[in-house]
Amino acid sequence: MSRFVVAVTGGIASGKSEACRYFERIGIVVADADAFARSLVERGQPALEAIVVRFGDGVLCADGNLDRAGLRRFVFDDEAARRDLEAILHPRIRDALRDACAAATSAYVIAAIPLLAEGGGRARYPWLDRILVVDATREAQVQRLLARDGGTREQAERVLAAQASREQRLAIADDVIENAGTPEALAHRVAELHAFYLRLVAAKS
Repeated sequence: MSRFVVAVTGGIASGKSEACRYFERIGIVVADADAFARSLVERGQPALEAIVVRFGDGVLCADGNLDRAGLRRFVFDDEAARRDLEAILHPRIRDALRDACAAATSAYVIAAIPLLAEGGGRARYPWLDRILVVDATREAQVQRLLARDGGTREQAERVLAAQASREQRLAIADDVIENAGTPEALAHRVAELHAFYLRLVAAKS
């Protein structure tokens, strides 16, 4: 495994994906939980078969691929169903992330884990060295969601309510980016943390 692993997490529309892109631009490998989640439910994958066993053929499109939007609607308001889906996906995602981090060759590696707080935090990922939370106010998240996806404020609030709270994410943070400013400010903060992480890597080795 790469000698030093930093998890990046944050609520929807917090700016975590943009922060990860800045890390990539300065040469740091990013292992993306969302990318693994998508690949794990491709046709023929064991995770997709397990999902069909649990939720039925109704979660499939006519071509046999997963109806992602339909599955999201199915589990959105059903906590038990959401927990069952997470029980299928999260262990497989953790294994894929760990393997990707082990293969990384950059000075340290970023593990992008949007649902880290929801998925058990450091207890489920004991191999993390640091947890970086990209933070934004709830109102900023709402406004970004409305600008990005359209819909109503009520819909945006429901999406936020389905995730861990801002306080729960901050409680597991070692480092925080308060993403309330410009893209340039976000890039500057990433550069600061990059220098900090390089110092930690040097100290650890």
